[in-house]
Amino acid sequence: MNPRDLEQTRETQQERQAGFACRIFCCAGTACLSAEGQSVWDALHSAVATHALTDRVEVVRTGCMGLCSRGPLVRVACAHAAPCLYGAVSPMLARLIVTEHVMPALAATEGTFEPPDFLAAHALPADLAFFAAQKRVVLSRIDRADPESIDDAIAHGAYRALAQSLASTEPAALIRQVRDSGLRGRGGGGYPTGTKWGNAARFEASRRFIICNGDEGDPGAYVDRSILEGDPHAVLEGMLLAGYAVGAGRGYLYIRAEYELAVQRVNRAIAQARERGLLGDNVLESGFAFDCSIIAGAGAFVCGEETALIASIEGERGTPRPRPPYPSEHGLWGCPTVINNVETLANIPRIIEQGADWFRSIGTPDSPGTKVFSLAGRTRLAGLLEVPLGTTLADVVETLGGGARSGRPILAVQIGGLSGGLVPAARMQAPLSYEGMSELGAIVGSGGMVVLDDTDDLLDLARFFLRYAVEESCGRCAACRIGTHQLLNLTRGIQRRGATPGDLALIARIAETMEAASLCGLGKAAPRSLMSVIRNWDSLIPRRDAETEEAP
Repeated sequence: MNPRDLEQTRETQQERQAGFACRIFCCAGTACLSAEGQSVWDALHSAVATHALTDRVEVVRTGCMGLCSRGPLVRVACAHAAPCLYGAVSPMLARLIVTEHVMPALAATEGTFEPPDFLAAHALPADLAFFAAQKRVVLSRIDRADPESIDDAIAHGAYRALAQSLASTEPAALIRQVRDSGLRGRGGGGYPTGTKWGNAARFEASRRFIICNGDEGDPGAYVDRSILEGDPHAVLEGMLLAGYAVGAGRGYLYIRAEYELAVQRVNRAIAQARERGLLGDNVLESGFAFDCSIIAGAGAFVCGEETALIASIEGERGTPRPRPPYPSEHGLWGCPTVINNVETLANIPRIIEQGADWFRSIGTPDSPGTKVFSLAGRTRLAGLLEVPLGTTLADVVETLGGGARSGRPILAVQIGGLSGGLVPAARMQAPLSYEGMSELGAIVGSGGMVVLDDTDDLLDLARFFLRYAVEESCGRCAACRIGTHQLLNLTRGIQRRGATPGDLALIARIAETMEAASLCGLGKAAPRSLMSVIRNWDSLIPRRDAETEEAP
């Protein structure tokens, strides 16, 4: 396939899709599939075939539509009818959608068809803030294109930025464009992506590598999983652009083995891209060679750290090493290596196609662009969403999430998983940006967001995260190996017998030591949730008076 073939495929597929009078989009993300989503898909197909509508109606599987708490989700787009999104769809309701919505809408010749009341009861409001308040960049086609069809991805713009870059942009100019966009790593610390690429490109080497970090292990986070499942070609195109920019010829997608659907769909996308000449020795007949494959991780949280991930790919135990040297200089098999997370790579094609200035027009000056979050916990509406960086935490929780479903006051939001921290309700007007969260002792992280109300025990939550850190610590450095155990024991003792000022001072010293001496982010971040409770909810910690009592 060459650029002309790519554009022809796009035009052909767009014409084919325009030929259908109605298109039914069925969510095939993990959340909906776990709630009879496959049966809903089968029922839609069966009903369309039974009523001889296959030449006029197309049923399309999509990635995660976002509103996971109302799944399975089905969206209907027919002529003479406004688009309608149905929630909590059962197989029986799916058949009724075909017979009582699609068929009457196809028969309508004028005006606008309105679904009957018993269907309308399952329809979500067209102006629902969960969708209306979003700004979709990374998720722009995840709910419109079939993640298992490269033709559908191409019809929605996939690989256009790659073709343009290979034809007319020098690698150094591509790096400048990413640097000028201000894109920061979406996996944790927010390191500038263009700077990382530039560092890898400047070192002399016979080989360079691109690694997609899909080892998403934070409790409550499913951003990377959803992107890999719903738009794998965006990630592959981002890897291809990164490879072209830094001179790499090989890439690896490190994905947790538990993400079975993501692994399956990415493998399928890789095979389709190879077949079309978008991966291999002569990408788009440009002379550029790049190929990639999946490495299935065993589920160790520490392998989300770059050097531990590299060790795992090399066949070693996944443990971090001191830095410098950084992977951009001495990475996989000693070669310069760029490691970006899934969401970061999925941003790249949009930046290249729309331009750095366009990307900078979204978000804040220091945190440009959007961020995808997975909203969970006590909210009325939960799921996958994307908002400009700088949006307040309150807007996400109260406006998009609809507030607490119990009607009780929200107490706090755990953001960034294990690496993040607890943000009290009184500080929820803080902007969701790298700087804004840092001022609160938290981080944006991988995008996990768990909402808690006043019935939740925050000290118990902190203990849960500490127990998770103990189990996931690789044990290489003493600060993390010993510190996590000590903090967990202290927290358990405080819950049983209360705390003395000496206990709280000891916790602060251990946390400070772990922050300074741990080799990777797991140890540095493990105390954050507990320290958040101590700083913001001191009144929730039980007390004991006897300073001389034996420490727990």
